[in-house]
Amino acid sequence: MSANPITRQLVPGEALRWGLRLASLAVCMLAWQWASGSHLNLGLLTFQNVPPPSEVAQAAWALLHSPKLGEHLQASLWRVFSGFTVAAVIGIVLGLGIGRWKRWEDVLMPPLEMLRPIPAVAWIPLAILMFPSSEMSMIFITFTGALFPILLNTVHGVEQIDPRLIASARSLGGGSWAIFLEVVLPGAAPSIVTGLSIGMGTAWFCLVTAEMISGQFGIGYYTWASYTIQNYADIVVGMLVIGALGMGSSALVKRGGQALMPWHQQEDKA
Repeated sequence: MSANPITRQLVPGEALRWGLRLASLAVCMLAWQWASGSHLNLGLLTFQNVPPPSEVAQAAWALLHSPKLGEHLQASLWRVFSGFTVAAVIGIVLGLGIGRWKRWEDVLMPPLEMLRPIPAVAWIPLAILMFPSSEMSMIFITFTGALFPILLNTVHGVEQIDPRLIASARSLGGGSWAIFLEVVLPGAAPSIVTGLSIGMGTAWFCLVTAEMISGQFGIGYYTWASYTIQNYADIVVGMLVIGALGMGSSALVKRGGQALMPWHQQEDKA
């Protein structure tokens, strides 16, 4: 059986895309190595104390063989996914209500919009006062980071639904609950998944802030502790680990959401 002509055309294109991606990473690594090795100093920007990739690779190898790596990962994963799960439940429920009913919007959006611009680091003193344990405080910080992207994307997803779809469902005898489940929720689902993906990334973004509060383990704690003892290569290792975990978990959330929306996949292919 001969291969589909379209498939034969797409394969070289995909190979080219991956080649460009790998080439861009290689160029960045070479530029980083050159700037660090030559102690580049541009006045406002200096690489005199930035470790080169070779030192970072050695630090990463040492961390990989450290018995504490598993404890660091376990602590961070628990904090991030705990805060993200609570944020997902609250953000989706509130977002659906605010987007669907004006009364919810009038009551809830003013305080939420006031809280939204507050950075995670500003919550640290209050989190310490509010929660009896440092673990709960750290989970709360990751929760605040994930909540608002999920909430706002859910609200946007509900508000962008074509009102004619709701009117058509109502004219066909659909009740409020049936319209909500069969029109509003499926219509808002793509935006909800986008919010979940962004929220997962921001939860990891807030991890270092969360683990500044207290604790003995965690990738964010490892990164911050490396800074306090001026172990610069370990700082970069911690940053890269957080970035990789955040990227991977966000992609996992997005893929899982797409698997639950076969109708959205068909619309994209149409």
